[in-house]
Amino acid sequence: MPPSCSSSPSAATPQDSSGPAVQPPDLIRYKSRGRLITMLTAYDAPTARALDRAGIDCLLVGDSVAMTVQGRETTLSVTLDQMIYHGEIVARVARRALVVIDLPFGSYQTSVAQAIDSAVRCLKETRAKAVKLEGGRTMASTIAALTSAGIPVMAHIGLTPQAVHQLGGYKIQRDEERLLEDAHAVAQAGAFAVVLECVPASAAAAVTAALTIPTIGIGAGPHCDGQVLVIHDLLGSTDGFQPKFARRYDDFASRMTDAARRFAAEVAQRTFPGPEESFEMRS
Repeated sequence: MPPSCSSSPSAATPQDSSGPAVQPPDLIRYKSRGRLITMLTAYDAPTARALDRAGIDCLLVGDSVAMTVQGRETTLSVTLDQMIYHGEIVARVARRALVVIDLPFGSYQTSVAQAIDSAVRCLKETRAKAVKLEGGRTMASTIAALTSAGIPVMAHIGLTPQAVHQLGGYKIQRDEERLLEDAHAVAQAGAFAVVLECVPASAAAAVTAALTIPTIGIGAGPHCDGQVLVIHDLLGSTDGFQPKFARRYDDFASRMTDAARRFAAEVAQRTFPGPEESFEMRS
């Protein structure tokens, strides 16, 4: 049974948001103790503050911002400058959570030098402490170079959204042998954690048991060392497609629409603004 299946209180109890700041090596220690890891995406200050207060371990400034905030169909269009913009906002207000920034498509694939330049910018121009990049064996040498340069790297294997066209869509990745090879490659290259996206639960359990670094699942079943969700999926603040793996904890989209309708009705009825929202001349 992988460590993530521990039933000890430390594995299930959310952390105090006032505790010491989470560092990349802490995630490896959490795995060794059977303490599960929580990660959510954040792109703005109010969200980052709220999640940090909730005791979430990691805030991922994901390239998913292209879809959740910019309204695009894929993550491919977001730029490095945009990632740094959102990363600086999130890292500025986070106190305990480890802030990780996605390296966007086209910012690290050309060469190792390009990857180092992009990652250095992310860390220098924000207060983030790590970057995340997609790819397994093909990115092992890049991960090794980044970690040798003192840049903590979180890897991402399985379904890699930046390769959506090559994969033929957002499809479950069922090749367990390839998944294990990719996982071992990124771990040996020095990654401090690896995201497993859209893989069978049994394959994720096998990878989790095989690695000393933690696995963080999204659509990878319950046996990973941690879980990550896109905050808009968790809050139900987007309409349309809802991933099978995303549990909706609220319905912000409907509540926002309802609030806007009530505002419009009160303006039409001249009940807003009222005396409590108005100013009077002083005598």
